[in-house]
Amino acid sequence: MKILIAEDEQRTRQGMCRLIRSLGDEYEIVGQASNGQLALEMILQLHPDVVFVDIKMPFLDGLSMVRAVRAHGLQTEFIVVSAYADFGLAQQSISLDVAGYLLKPLTREEAETVLKKVAGRLEGRRRYPAAQASGLRERYPDIHPLIAKALDIIESGYAGKISQKELAAELGISPEYFSYLFAKNINENFSSFLRNWRIEQARRLYQTGECSRKDVPYRVGFSDTKYFNKVFREVTGKTPAEYLSES
Repeated sequence: MKILIAEDEQRTRQGMCRLIRSLGDEYEIVGQASNGQLALEMILQLHPDVVFVDIKMPFLDGLSMVRAVRAHGLQTEFIVVSAYADFGLAQQSISLDVAGYLLKPLTREEAETVLKKVAGRLEGRRRYPAAQASGLRERYPDIHPLIAKALDIIESGYAGKISQKELAAELGISPEYFSYLFAKNINENFSSFLRNWRIEQARRLYQTGECSRKDVPYRVGFSDTKYFNKVFREVTGKTPAEYLSES
């Protein structure tokens, strides 16, 4: 079983790795990620069987990362490990059908039990279909099915790394044909559309207060706040500070 550990605290991450390796040779740690965005990129590249994921992580929180992976239709299972006995977070985790919601520190017995549960799920070849209906689809109702699927992936996975090449590969077409289809159906090129969508989501986060203002750039797919500020101004005509002062 291929396992990835997504945990921002180095000592905790290393402790989980030691614990899992001690359970037997059938468990292989294929990657470690110190933040949610890196974890998402590693999952899409390595396709682990299961991910132990912390809820509170920089750049992209654990549950948002799970949603992004689900949008790609991967078979990956998730085990949420949190320092918070929070009923709301547990409910959200259950709604995403994770294999387990465990509290830190993780014990050997808990790890063995939940990994056996994951093994049963994998034997049953449980799959998570890519997202179907979406807000973006409502905006573009009469588009090519492949571009509709691309919009689903963008809507759920915009917080992570998304490239035209990767999307084309996911859809089974060439990047050139994807570029042609996207522009024809959306009347905008892919990079411009993704940029505008991310800024639209940033504005939504500023308005709703779902996360702290300093975390907004990372929640919408930017790893550099200066670049985020530049793009935000290009799209809206205002800096984030100016936008917030007028809200």
